[in-house]
Amino acid sequence: MTKLRLSYQTVEFGKIDIHLCTLRNKQEFHDPEGVAESLGISSALWPIFGVVWPSSMVLAHHISDYNTGSKRILEIGCGMALSSLLLNKQHANITATDYHPETGIFLARNTLLNMDEPIAYEQVDWSDTEDDLGLFDLIIGSDLLYEEEHIGLLANFIAGHSNPTCEVILVDPGRGRKNRLSARMIELGYSSCQEKPRHTDYLSKEFKGHILTYAR
Repeated sequence: MTKLRLSYQTVEFGKIDIHLCTLRNKQEFHDPEGVAESLGISSALWPIFGVVWPSSMVLAHHISDYNTGSKRILEIGCGMALSSLLLNKQHANITATDYHPETGIFLARNTLLNMDEPIAYEQVDWSDTEDDLGLFDLIIGSDLLYEEEHIGLLANFIAGHSNPTCEVILVDPGRGRKNRLSARMIELGYSSCQEKPRHTDYLSKEFKGHILTYAR
């Protein structure tokens, strides 16, 4: 039985409630068999997946009224997968991915908590050129650029999973790497746009990041 301390919260999107079981805080850690450590995830980085970050909130609110239609949607680095849970509640075709070994467990738990159908999930490494994900019409993600090396890996991963016509929506909190990512995406044939989120009154602090949109 895990020794993690957990927290429960509900995030509202108009008339839609998304219920979340998350880590209690960013000090939680439980890797008794060293699974995360073997993937290069240190004890300091381990809890990052398990809390709801401001960028995740911005992304979820941004796509809450997005007309998904029949689009096949991929969330990259989903963490607590707030956007995936919301899109799933709206019956969109959503697939979630992350690198952390615990993400899939929390995703399954939270999908049940919201009494919805299971969400397709795959644990992926951006540097792995072979996976079973396929191609997507819309790719989303938030707060993905922690390291300089992530710029090229992320751009190539997106390009490798984009349909010929594809839109990409990423929320970046301002880690100083968005312009280099945009330059790389333009090199890969995407148009690029940056904007500040219009409303962030659901956040306790000012959001200094941007919504990045790429399309081809």
